[in-house]
Amino acid sequence: MSQVRTRTPLVRVITVIAVLALSAFAFQQLMVWHDSFFDLRIYMSAVNWWGDGHDLYDYAQRDRVQGALYFTYPPFAALLLFPFGLLPLGVTQALFTLGTVAAVVVTTYWLVAPLARRQGWPAWYAVGIAAPLVLAIEPLRETITFGQINMLLILLILMDLLVLGPRGSKWTGIGIGVATALKLIPGLFIVYLLVTRQWRAAFTAMGAAAGVTLLAAAIAPRASWDFWTSALWDTARVGRLDYTGNQSLQGLLARLVAPEQPAKWLWLLAALAVLGFGMWRAARAGLAGDAVTGLALTGLVSGLISPITWPHHLYWFVPAIVTLLAAAQRAGDCRRWGWLAFAAGTYTVCVIGVVSVVDWGVAAVPTDTAGLFLARNAYVLLSLVLLVFLPINRPGDYPTSRPI
Repeated sequence: MSQVRTRTPLVRVITVIAVLALSAFAFQQLMVWHDSFFDLRIYMSAVNWWGDGHDLYDYAQRDRVQGALYFTYPPFAALLLFPFGLLPLGVTQALFTLGTVAAVVVTTYWLVAPLARRQGWPAWYAVGIAAPLVLAIEPLRETITFGQINMLLILLILMDLLVLGPRGSKWTGIGIGVATALKLIPGLFIVYLLVTRQWRAAFTAMGAAAGVTLLAAAIAPRASWDFWTSALWDTARVGRLDYTGNQSLQGLLARLVAPEQPAKWLWLLAALAVLGFGMWRAARAGLAGDAVTGLALTGLVSGLISPITWPHHLYWFVPAIVTLLAAAQRAGDCRRWGWLAFAAGTYTVCVIGVVSVVDWGVAAVPTDTAGLFLARNAYVLLSLVLLVFLPINRPGDYPTSRPI
């Protein structure tokens, strides 16, 4: 495929500025709900409550949609968040926002710079276009406005799989291990390391996760006991299963039968099927040298099988889109347009989202029309489609990264 070059540096700069302006406008227009760092306020209130001598996992805060919401992260996460509780809330909000934006820029560079070089573009130009577009999607809008820590986890996981792993570093796996100790669901990436036969990295990840978890238990034994024996197993602490924001398989099933609860056996069968098929495809990608597709598939599986998956958990559409763009780069003319259309459709769904544009209210009502089914389960259905059709690219389609 011939390289495509922009004509002058001035054209590149103007293009980046235009994308920044349009993305900022889209962010403002699409962010209908003003979440006011709601989750961050829960975190800070919970750790301050804990600092005052109360039991961490007893803290609850009311929500108009889902009732009482609790602190749900492992004790290691609480220990990392505790110092932020000593700062003015506005300072903490600014730090979390800046940290999210910085993590998006870094991870976007890791993902798109190799593709940019294949096109003959400078890395800064590709990142200047791509990063604002990533920030405009609902998973990132929700991450910022709720004050979530998801991009820290993404940064740790992608550091292992896209930076340390390809370099053969002995530290590969430590990021995934720490991410797992912070929020548990990244533990599926340890499974990915195992099924792709990255034995040393897998054991490093397990060791890191166990080490920081035991450290947290030594510092906060009561909170650790409460979490591992009680809070971890109570999904009601996180929110309603049927709420539209829950874009997991269990959420889809719950919306079909609301206000009743879905059959657990049906969810377990669906989750096991998705886990088996998704990790088989992820293993094929990883063993073929396509780490981007491997991590995208693993992330999508984690969102589908988790009991509750909020939109801010679903960053994984971003590497999936990069995989589609890589496939378009190497395809012939007809297929290229197909992959580009697939990427554009995926991005459009992520920009519109499932909760930003429509307020679904507080009532637990069943999904009884095809239109509602599609609208209320858009991310679940898109994840399933990507799980089946996401292409596996050759290692040469992701050239070795070089410094900016």
